[in-house]
Amino acid sequence: MSEELNEIEKEIFSLKAKRAEIRKRESREAVQDYALEGPDGQTVTLAELFGDRSDLMVIHNMGRGCPYCTLWADGLNGLLPHMENRAAVVLVSKNDPQTQRQFAESRGWKFRMISAQDSTFTQDMGFADEEGNQFPGCSAFHKDAEGRTERTGSTWFGPGDDYCSIWPLFELFADGINDWEPKFTYRPEPAPAA
Repeated sequence: MSEELNEIEKEIFSLKAKRAEIRKRESREAVQDYALEGPDGQTVTLAELFGDRSDLMVIHNMGRGCPYCTLWADGLNGLLPHMENRAAVVLVSKNDPQTQRQFAESRGWKFRMISAQDSTFTQDMGFADEEGNQFPGCSAFHKDAEGRTERTGSTWFGPGDDYCSIWPLFELFADGINDWEPKFTYRPEPAPAA
């Protein structure tokens, strides 16, 4: 590794430590107790998603139609036991519960899945615009002893972020990411019957 690259790596680590400190000092945002839709169509509130935990990580996923969101969820799926050891974790999308269930089964996801299809939750958290276009990322929430819920942090997911290891790994290649894009499957299609 060149001295120039080594210095940049050190600077990045230093900036990440500063970012973490700033996030701790940021104001917390009071959040209402949204009504969302559980896997069997039942109403589940944001407060209920905490279970017996005081912290909750919500993965904002664009749903079945996004190969990028699928890539992030696939990668986080392996981290899920570690994440759940620290906090409650749920993946939320606008897909209906049946679509979520079918897609999760096809991917082997173990996340709890919640639908925000009939809620303003995704938009209010800043992960959808007025036209309904969604954006991937995550929100962290804290519930205090009195049951008040606050969002303590949020971040976006996107190519090159810190939350999907494939991007920095691919940057190590001679030609970098090289316009690579994720797909739902990489197996070759079977040849048509003659």
